[in-house]
Amino acid sequence: MELTLSTPALLFPAISLLLLAYTNRFLTLANLMRDLYARYKASPDPKIKGQLNNLKYRIVIIRNMQLFGVSSFFTCVLTMFSLFIGQAELSKWIFGLALILLLVSLGLSLRELQVSIDALTLQVSDLD
Repeated sequence: MELTLSTPALLFPAISLLLLAYTNRFLTLANLMRDLYARYKASPDPKIKGQLNNLKYRIVIIRNMQLFGVSSFFTCVLTMFSLFIGQAELSKWIFGLALILLLVSLGLSLRELQVSIDALTLQVSDLD
C-alpha cells in the first residue's frame, strides 16, 4: 500500500466534523444536566435522579469519544510527520493506529446513542 501525505490528510475534515458533533452533544447534555439538577434540588424525585445518573454516564462516554477522536487526529498528524521525515514503514503503523482510534471513537458514539434511546424509551414509558 502506498501511503502519501494526502492519505491521512483525508481524515482531517471527517475527524473535525465528528469532534464538533461530539462537542455539541456534550454541551447539550451539560445544559440539560444543570436544569435537571436544579429541578432535583428544588423537588427531589427518584425519576430525575435516574435521569441525572444516565446523563452522567453519557457525558463520560462522550468524553471518551472526544479523547479517542483527538487521539486519532493526533496520530494522523504524526503519520504525516513520519512520512515527511522519510519513515514510510513507521507511518503505516501509526496510520493504522489512527484508524483504530477512530473506530473506537465511533463505537463509543454508537453506545452513547443506545443509552440515549434507552433513556428516551424510559421517559415515555408511563404514557402507555
